[in-house]
Amino acid sequence: MSELAVALSLPDTLESDLIRIRRELHAHPEVLFDVDHTTTLIIGLLRKWGLEVQSGVGKHFGQGVVGILHGAEDGETILLRADIDALPIQEEHDYAYASRREGYMHACGS
Repeated sequence: MSELAVALSLPDTLESDLIRIRRELHAHPEVLFDVDHTTTLIIGLLRKWGLEVQSGVGKHFGQGVVGILHGAEDGETILLRADIDALPIQEEHDYAYASRREGYMHACGS
C-alpha cells in the first residue's frame, strides 16, 4: 500500500481507481460547452458509488453535475467543487495519459 493510501486509510484499489480516472480525464480533455464524455463519466462514477446525482445543472451551459451523499444523521454539510473543462493549451508532456486532443489539455497541476 502506498504512503498516500496509508495516510488516508484508503485501500489500494481506491487509490488505483482514482489514478485511472484522473488519467482517463486527462487523456480526453473537453472544453466549456463540450464536456459530454466528462459528465457521462462523472455521473456513472457517482451513481456507482451510491450518490444521488443531479445532472444538467448550471445557469451558463447546463453541463454541471452534483453528487449528493446523505449521511446517517443530521449534521454539517461539506461542499467539494471542481472545474471539469480543459484549456486551449497544447499538451507537451509525453505521458501515456497525455492529451489525445490536439490543442487542448487539463493543465491544472501540470
